[in-house]
Amino acid sequence: MLHDTMVVFRRQMRMTLRSPAMVVTGLLQPVLYLVLFAPLLRSVAAQVGSTNQYTLFVPGLLVQLAVFGAAFTGYGVIGEWRDGVIEGERVTPAPRAALLLGRLGRDLVQLLIQVVVLVALAYAFGMDAPLPELLVGVVITLLLGVACAATSNAVALRAKDERVMGSVVNTLLMPVILLSGILLPVGLGPHWLRVTAGLMPVKHVVDAVRSSFAGDLSASGVLWGSGWALLLCLLGVWFGTRSFRAES
Repeated sequence: MLHDTMVVFRRQMRMTLRSPAMVVTGLLQPVLYLVLFAPLLRSVAAQVGSTNQYTLFVPGLLVQLAVFGAAFTGYGVIGEWRDGVIEGERVTPAPRAALLLGRLGRDLVQLLIQVVVLVALAYAFGMDAPLPELLVGVVITLLLGVACAATSNAVALRAKDERVMGSVVNTLLMPVILLSGILLPVGLGPHWLRVTAGLMPVKHVVDAVRSSFAGDLSASGVLWGSGWALLLCLLGVWFGTRSFRAES
């Protein structure tokens, strides 16, 4: 399993290194939010009891990277399926899980690079998050990214069409944008909106990452959000592996 996973991982990394523009463009939007939008949130941060708008805002940007960047990785799988790459891999004795895990390893490395760059820029702009607690938030973010990438691969294998893939992804991402508090804390909204957002697992992940960046690992939201991130990761990997096996 490990050997076959590394074979797939190395191939995917070579493809990524041939077109590093994908990593740069995936990071561009969060950086623009950091530069152009975060300075406007000083008064908002004061309303929710935060003394630093970057410590409040950057966790949402990290989750945005994990969700949006990973959600579109399935487009590459559709291209590989159309070119016969997936079929060629499936006729080998490699475990179906290795075909997915190798791709997820590439997605994880790409996301980690983007997270490191964004966090470094945030510190340069004045973010004061303590480093040990920040690392906990980064781990939670990476778990969510794996969950989204695995689900995207599974949807792509079942859709096999970019138009269908785009419709599914955009439909799923819309409630995530509006209800997870990525840009602004949902606590600023009315009661009905807070109740509805509580049903969104990604919202709890955002809260956990924000609490980690604030240095409060004892908050109940950290444990709750970490549990959701781990559960979504396991479900995503299971769904992705099942989709590769269903194609046999």
